[in-house]
Amino acid sequence: MKKKVLFIQGGGNDGYEADAKLAASLQEALGKDYEISYPRMQTDEALPDFGWLKQIGNEIGKLSGDVILVAHSLGASLLLKYLAENKVSKKIVGVFLVSTPFWIGKEDWKQGLKLRDDFAERLPENTQILLYHCRDDEEVPFDNLTAYTHKLPAATFREIESGGHQLDNHIGLIAKDIKNL
Repeated sequence: MKKKVLFIQGGGNDGYEADAKLAASLQEALGKDYEISYPRMQTDEALPDFGWLKQIGNEIGKLSGDVILVAHSLGASLLLKYLAENKVSKKIVGVFLVSTPFWIGKEDWKQGLKLRDDFAERLPENTQILLYHCRDDEEVPFDNLTAYTHKLPAATFREIESGGHQLDNHIGLIAKDIKNL
C-alpha cells in the first residue's frame, strides 16, 4: 500500500502552477511507494482565511490510513492553523512546512491568517513537525523561521543556504526526511 502525502500549495495568482514543480519534485524523489495528492486550492478573498481552512480539512478527510502533510508558503501557514484549531481523526505521521510565513501585524487581511497565541499546545500530539526555509527567500523573510523556533521548540528546523522561496524547485531534502519517518 502506498503512503499518502497531501501537498498544499502556496498562495498567489500562480501559486498552484508554481508549486506543481515542487509537488512533482517531491513525487520523483519519494518514488513509487508514495502517492501525492495535490489539490488546487480555491481562494475566496471575501473570507478571512481565503476559504482555505475548510478546503484543507476536506482534503485531509479524503485520505485513508496514516497521512503525511506537506505545504508551501501560505498553504504551510494555513495548514498549521488548521491543525491547531481543528481535531483531526487521521493519524498524522509528519508535517513538513516549507517557506512558512509567521503572520503578524494589525492589517485586516492578516487577521484570519494569524495563529492563536497557544497554537503550539493545540497541535496533534506525537506528530513530527519539520520546517524548512532558505536564507535567500525573497518572498517570506528568513526571520519568519526564527519566530517559529521560539513557538515550536519540539519541531525540527532546516535552514537552507540558497534556493529562494521555491527551493529551486528541488525538495529532495524533504523527501529524505519523509522517508526517515
